[in-house]
Amino acid sequence: MNRQELVANIQRKQSFLCVGLDTDLKKIPRHLLAEEDPIFAFNKAIIEATAPYCVAYKPNLAFYEAFGVKGMEAFGKTIAYLKENHPDQFIIADAKRGDIGNTSKMYARTFFGEYDVDALTVAPYMGEDSVTPFLDGYDGKWVILLALTSNKGSLDFQLTEDKQGERLFEKVIRKSQEWGDDGNMMYVVGATRGELFRDIRRVAPNAFLLVPGIGAQGGSLEEVCRYGMTEDCGLLVNSSRAIIYADATERFAEVAAEKAAEVQSQMAALLG
Repeated sequence: MNRQELVANIQRKQSFLCVGLDTDLKKIPRHLLAEEDPIFAFNKAIIEATAPYCVAYKPNLAFYEAFGVKGMEAFGKTIAYLKENHPDQFIIADAKRGDIGNTSKMYARTFFGEYDVDALTVAPYMGEDSVTPFLDGYDGKWVILLALTSNKGSLDFQLTEDKQGERLFEKVIRKSQEWGDDGNMMYVVGATRGELFRDIRRVAPNAFLLVPGIGAQGGSLEEVCRYGMTEDCGLLVNSSRAIIYADATERFAEVAAEKAAEVQSQMAALLG
């Protein structure tokens, strides 16, 4: 999916919501455990309930890899279901891959070739030759680089400054723009970073930002939009637990739809 198509979906749906599919067998409703594939059954129900209110889905690979072959089969079925039934949805594989060039080429082949997702999260700290394999020969695909995360440990490295006063996350964003552009590269920026979005926009004024941390993690949607929104939105705001685990009964999908609709309504107002 290219940028124009993504922006068109945002405008049509008046939403920039990304629903995170962090599917945990310990958290899904108990009655689904009787299904042949409980992970896929849960995902399918969540997708059907929330698709009218979002423009993207983000399966987190850790939640599928943890269950071995069966988990990865559920991941594959989820991607195939989305592509067949909701082809307008932007699909992000949240895998946070990052390795030397030859290994990155294989990761790129896995997610862009085999699974045909739209985007992949990538760790940039091994530099150019670990990132560019995801950009070479994959038109319409996106790399989403980790830039400024909201976890406590991010303070260990991401905000450190060099002798010129440039912080590491700023250096990552600035340097990476030599490898890709606003049509194939996004950045992960945690919603709890608030006013730092203004600093992000100084370095990457037009890039799309994938923003986790809304909902259960306490990030402010209004603050993210105040400092991070661009003329064509430029944001994909992710919510996982606050939507998919809002209810643990047989009404779980219905309640997920209600929560997604609430966020979409707020987003519509912010889009103006």
